Amino acid sequence: MDSRRNFIKKTAIFGAGVSMLPGFTFGMNSNSNSEKLKIGMIGVGLRGTNHLNNLLLRDDINITAICDIDPKRITIAVDKITEKGHKKPLVFGKDDYDYRNLLALDEVDAVVISTPWLWHTRMAKDTMKAGKYTGLEVSAANTMEECWDLVNTHEQTGTHLMILENVNYRRDIMAVLNMVKQNVFGELIHFRCGYQHDLRHVKFNDGKTAYGKGVEFGEKGISESAWRTQHSVLRNADIYPTHGIGPIAVMSNINRGNRFMTLTSTATKGVGLHNYVVKHGGENHPNAKVKFKLGDVITSTIETTNGESIIVTHDTNLPRPYSLGFRVQGANGLWEVDGNRIHIDGKTKPHEWEAADDWLKKYDHPLWQKYGELANGAGHGGMDFFVMHAFVESAKLNVAPPMDAYDAAAWSAITPLSEASIENNGAPQDFPDFTRGNWVKRKPYNWIKDSY
Repeated sequence: MDSRRNFIKKTAIFGAGVSMLPGFTFGMNSNSNSEKLKIGMIGVGLRGTNHLNNLLLRDDINITAICDIDPKRITIAVDKITEKGHKKPLVFGKDDYDYRNLLALDEVDAVVISTPWLWHTRMAKDTMKAGKYTGLEVSAANTMEECWDLVNTHEQTGTHLMILENVNYRRDIMAVLNMVKQNVFGELIHFRCGYQHDLRHVKFNDGKTAYGKGVEFGEKGISESAWRTQHSVLRNADIYPTHGIGPIAVMSNINRGNRFMTLTSTATKGVGLHNYVVKHGGENHPNAKVKFKLGDVITSTIETTNGESIIVTHDTNLPRPYSLGFRVQGANGLWEVDGNRIHIDGKTKPHEWEAADDWLKKYDHPLWQKYGELANGAGHGGMDFFVMHAFVESAKLNVAPPMDAYDAAAWSAITPLSEASIENNGAPQDFPDFTRGNWVKRKPYNWIKDSY
């Protein structure tokens, strides 16, 4: 999206000099179709099609089945698959539950779910129960019951689930993660993150154009406005926490030697969406009478067992530049994404910020050094390439993914916990221990490698 252009420009700074071997492809050992990972896709709207495009770059997979209730999206997906020389996939979508017939296929090993939020957990549960390696778009769950459903189904079936949080693979985030692992910042103390993104042009449209025109939503809208905006009508909570909390959770080893303990949240009044409708549709437009429950700025503070604090901000209804607001602070220094700045005790000038570019280049992650050029154009500055790469490689080996069902539950739990805290005047809410005590002995995933 246009608001991410500044980040995409920054990735070019780190990409200089990165090159790939001529003719490089994935799956060098895949000599026949029978050895390729057979993938089914549930949901091939704009997000699902982005994943499809990245999957079709690979030679170690086959897209064997797709499902969507929109015939237009099915046509687009089938055309993309066949244009790449692949066999036409089996098609499902006659009703809301036809995806279950896709899950019954022997021709499907793994499934990518890219549907509206309210379908995420139920589809992921059905996919795990069908024994298919599960890739689930964010957020993974809407309620605490759904968070537990993901964990319980994973444990009951033994089937793996990966939450497809692409921001964990952003180039600057992975460089900072590399710094964290090399103790550049010292003992970690405090983090800030969130989702600060003017989504008014996403939550409303004219029913014909996905983004940027009109003030319709729900039945009169298309794409995300058809379903996403309703969450702003009904909920006063951080309804989209994982882009911010995912990277911070990895840096602080959540569910692997550390865990979230408590959360408190506050909400401002909500005027942004109403003002947008009035400005672009007029005071007499029916949607000008809609009462949007979501506060314009939701602020949550999380405490961990290891003594760190994390401030998470949700800010999507007001005019503002895009930022996930990252700050990583340790005993020896800190990095902030806004301003692209860093300060390290004894390494930078006392009491002054330094531009972070040289540091990010020095600690550029091995994955980006290896695949950076190939990732260009993959979506969201290249990070979509890496999240799908990790999913495929984990599914091929049938091993636990970098971001698993316990992570999906803990990160998504911010939504119902923030809602409860706001409803109770900011009262602290206890995080469930989704690992049932195993966080004490679970080892962190090895993020600093160049495979996936």
